[in-house]
Amino acid sequence: MPATACRITDLRDLDAAFTIRSNVFVEGQGVPAALENDVHDRTDARHYLARTADGTPAGAARWRETENGVKLERFAVLEAFRNQAIGATILHAVLADVRAELPGARVYLNAQINAVRFYERYGFHKAGEVFEEAGIQHFQMVL
Repeated sequence: MPATACRITDLRDLDAAFTIRSNVFVEGQGVPAALENDVHDRTDARHYLARTADGTPAGAARWRETENGVKLERFAVLEAFRNQAIGATILHAVLADVRAELPGARVYLNAQINAVRFYERYGFHKAGEVFEEAGIQHFQMVL
């Protein structure tokens, strides 16, 4: 059975998603915790959790509406589960919900340089120049 991802409706799953994000961004990449957790986490963001076939939490993401469209954010996969299609599973779940909830909305994200090729495989393209966010180089990408 492959990995699954779905929108979070349970506080324990939200806790698991925050733990994954902390592991990947704060511990793994040195992003300050104050930047990693923001007001959107508890207000307007929709959160997702990916699990392996045996139910182990492996990845997380969120999306929210902005004045520029729908912004996909905080895509994180634990190191032990990378290159196992967890990221694709989360991306497909998020995009399916975005399309159902806000058909026709502009969808964009800020991709770390090393994730650009991943997003390009799913139809995103770079928009603009490289920029730095939380000390990490990114490109804005649009679907």
